[in-house]
Parts: sequence; C-alpha cells; structure tokens
Amino acid sequence: MKYEAAHRLIVSEVSRALDLVDPESAESLADAVCSAEKVFVVGVGRVLLMLQAFVKRLNHLGVEANFVGAVDEPAITEKDLLLVGSGSGESAVPLAIAKIAKRYGAKIARIGSNADSSMKQYEDLLVRIPCRTKLNRKDEINSKQPMSSLFEQSLLLLLDSEALMIAERRNIGDMSALWHRHANLE
Repeated sequence: MKYEAAHRLIVSEVSRALDLVDPESAESLADAVCSAEKVFVVGVGRVLLMLQAFVKRLNHLGVEANFVGAVDEPAITEKDLLLVGSGSGESAVPLAIAKIAKRYGAKIARIGSNADSSMKQYEDLLVRIPCRTKLNRKDEINSKQPMSSLFEQSLLLLLDSEALMIAERRNIGDMSALWHRHANLE
C-alpha cells in the first residue's frame, strides 16, 4: 500500500469511529475530569501511551493528573477520577486497578469498546469507541489496520477533543499561555 492510500484509510477509519462516539458520554467525561481533584489513568501497551499523552496535556491545562505506577503517584481518594483505557474491558491490570480505586471511593470512567465487560460493574461512566478489539465482537467496527490500531488512534484523538472541551470549561482562551507549564529542560 502506498502512503497516500494508507493515510487516507486511517483518517477515514478514525473519523468513522469518532463519529460513533456518544457526544453525551464525551461531555460527561470532560465534566468528570473538571470536577475531580486529581485524575489518574491506567491502561496497558499502546493504550497506556495514549493515556500518558493525555496526562501530560491535562497537566498543561492545570489539572493534576498522574498515571498509575508512576514513581511519584499520589494516593487516590473519593475526590478523584480514575480513567481506564481498555477496549475489551477485560485487561487484567486495568480491571484490578479499577477494583482498588472503587474501594477508595474514586469515580471510574472507562474509554473502551466492549460495553458489556467485566469492568462494567466498577464504571461510573463509559465512553464507547466501537472499534474492533481482541474480542472481535459483532458490534465493533472493522478495521484494515493491524490489531487494535484504530482504537488506539481514536483514543488519542478523543482525548485531544476532551482537552479542548476541558480548556473551554476552565476558561482557558489563550492557548499560548499554556506554554509556561510546558517542560523547559529541553
């Protein structure tokens, strides 16, 4: 496949996936982030990388955000939000962390594809991106890309959309003002 065809395929698939996200659930996630004292994220593999990018952006926006397992991770409380990234909702580590966070009274939001997963009993909110996962369910949209690439790409762009929504909710009009929170030991 040539580059032009590859990037057009990817953009088309991501656009279709994001168009199928329930706008109300996306709005609810932005509200949950804004009302949390701290935001924690958990995922595995490429999903975790997308979530770590979101943590970085949230900190730029003045939202205290951490990823589970970081050496400087603070304690989670009932005032906090755990954002779980798991397409299938069956990944062992995110599921275990969600159970623990729930015991501490934290709100749990998940971005995933499988609405009927083991994670369901712990979630307060699901933002569904109906992309193919390792479960290959009939209600997941198919992709010509390898494995769960479409979910991971859609996750990153959904989270960037959330960042814009959060910036508006926090009355951040001048995006250039955020550079003072950007890493400067470069």
